[in-house]
Amino acid sequence: MKLLRVGTTGTERPALLDETGTLRDLSGILPDVDGALLADDAALARTASRAAAGDLPVVEPGTRLGPPLARIGKIVCIGLNYHDHARETGAPIPTEPILFMKAPDTVVGPHDPVLVPRGSVRTDWEVELAVVIGRTSRRLETDEEALAAVGGYAVAHDVSEREFQLERGGQWDKGKNCETFNPLGPWLVTPDEIADPQTLGLRLWVNGTLRQDGSTAEQIFPVAEVVRYLSWFMTLYPGDVINTGTPAGVAMGHPEPKPYLRAGDVVELEIDGLGRQRQELRAA
Repeated sequence: MKLLRVGTTGTERPALLDETGTLRDLSGILPDVDGALLADDAALARTASRAAAGDLPVVEPGTRLGPPLARIGKIVCIGLNYHDHARETGAPIPTEPILFMKAPDTVVGPHDPVLVPRGSVRTDWEVELAVVIGRTSRRLETDEEALAAVGGYAVAHDVSEREFQLERGGQWDKGKNCETFNPLGPWLVTPDEIADPQTLGLRLWVNGTLRQDGSTAEQIFPVAEVVRYLSWFMTLYPGDVINTGTPAGVAMGHPEPKPYLRAGDVVELEIDGLGRQRQELRAA
């Protein structure tokens, strides 16, 4: 299924994209799309059955798409997780996953504006595969257990401010947690629709120019390994999100003058089978 949430900010309701491309309102049968739903196989089965019947109300065209997941627990991010991205930045290949965190309040809808922080001259783009946890997970032993813990996949835009991240001391988190720095969606796609998370193409355009064109096959630490690894350092709960890294093509990897984002720029990004985002950059 392709699950999503629609409506004005703070009042989103659950919805579904059916096989005809029509948005269907799920608010009559579900309270929301969240970790509790992903952990409830019976509720997911009932939702799929109702969707197949084709009698759910249609969402009014033009309704805003919100983040496809409510009540996100934590967002764990993997840095330098693509071979080509490590090469473009001149960084050594990590021997273990590099971790940093983003706050859930950075999450916005897939087409909401992204705010360039006040005084920023190094705001950068990063298309990423987001993995949403669907089962409480501790100390997973195998890749099979790790993939079984996945409740869905989505497109994430890990917007970054490179000066804050790399030149202000301390943790990367400083450049990752500015307001609106994690557009998510449009859909949360259940794992049955993604045969292999390591064969997905990722693309990103800035003002119509293709800047990133990669594949999850380039990941240094694949999805299953990332989930398993994280479960040994923290408990993963339904509704937690993992941003799994970005391929080559970020502004930081370009020669000078690097084409960092400015107010008025338009960023579009997509991942095979997971939908497309579009954001206009605005001054904070």
